[in-house]
Amino acid sequence: MFSVTVREHLMIAHSFQGEVFGPAQRLHGATYVVDATFRRAGLDADGLVVDIALAAAELAAVIGELNYRNLDEVSEFAGINTSTEFLAKVIADRLADGIRAGRLGEGAAQGLSQVAVTLHESHIAWASYERDL
Repeated sequence: MFSVTVREHLMIAHSFQGEVFGPAQRLHGATYVVDATFRRAGLDADGLVVDIALAAAELAAVIGELNYRNLDEVSEFAGINTSTEFLAKVIADRLADGIRAGRLGEGAAQGLSQVAVTLHESHIAWASYERDL
């Protein structure tokens, strides 16, 4: 399996519901380093997994929809704990939508088999979500 990873960063504010979250129940900020990994079994006709520039641009566009937002105020997340794990899935699903829509090129839409997103909260903690395409 071949893979290409592109990186971006994301800054959000949010709060959590539930005693398990302790002081994180209060509004707080989070800054993530976001890695998006694209996988396929074989290279395309140009010898690529995916066009890195297109992958980076799509990740930046997806992140741009969330960046510098208070996720408590985003209607689609109402009543949801926007945990690191949850956000990794949101980003992976939105990248998958972009792949299907052809924003990463025709070869990507036809050949990519998986996308994985990792949100690094710090140098000692991160969460990932992987999905098939």
